[in-house]
Amino acid sequence: MGRRLLNPKVDFIFKKIFGSEKHPNILISFLNAVMKPADKIVSVVINNTEISKDFLEDKFSRLDVKATTNKGEVINIEIQIKNEYNMIKRSLYYWSKLYEEQLSEGDKYDKLSRTVCINILDFKYLDNDRFHNGYRLKEIETNEELTDIEEIHFIEIPKLKDLDDDANIDTIDMLTAWIEFLKDPESNVVRKLEFSKEEIKEAKDELYRLSRDKKELELYNLREKSFFDKISALSNAEEKGREEGKLLERINIAKNLLDVLDNETISLKTGLSVDEIEKLR
Repeated sequence: MGRRLLNPKVDFIFKKIFGSEKHPNILISFLNAVMKPADKIVSVVINNTEISKDFLEDKFSRLDVKATTNKGEVINIEIQIKNEYNMIKRSLYYWSKLYEEQLSEGDKYDKLSRTVCINILDFKYLDNDRFHNGYRLKEIETNEELTDIEEIHFIEIPKLKDLDDDANIDTIDMLTAWIEFLKDPESNVVRKLEFSKEEIKEAKDELYRLSRDKKELELYNLREKSFFDKISALSNAEEKGREEGKLLERINIAKNLLDVLDNETISLKTGLSVDEIEKLR
């Protein structure tokens, strides 16, 4: 039995496939599927293609895909597996950094280019049922668009409804096809998509190559370990926060009982020690 394919939702593999200078058509297809421009993107310059081992081992590093389109648009794509409950502010922050970095001291504002951030999430985040949401700056009352220079997308993989194995491949749009690929590249649906959508086949072939390359597998394992370390650190922080919250709740209860009960009784009701309660008096 052959080795299972690596997970394309791990940012290292995602970047290797969608941020590859050797396979620009993959990224072009994905961007056109997400942004749906009137004039399609026909070429991209992919930036930050190098991935160092130290970067892979840093559990808080970002492995995103950065590119510039033939229309001068600045693009950033990030994929996240774990919900850190900060994606909106995080995305706005990184968008502002991308926008600000386009100017040097003394440059005129007309040098600023349209900047687009695309966030792919392997969890539900926004309060609606759509798996793809795109945002721009608009007037509050009339919904009139101020500018398209800022654009932020959220793609929530779990919100995409499962397709049956016998689904009509010809009716599947390209964005759905890409999310199906990310969700499960070995599914029957994706196998069928390979025959009808050239870029999906190209991405699947590259995933096969990466999955069988010993060096890439070693780097993948490093990144996966750093990812699990991050999840563990976040989980520990969440657990610590919960415990601190419970302790604070017991302390507040004890304070409210100080005037009506003795220390021993308060201790029985709150779980705090008699010495801890005495310090509250």
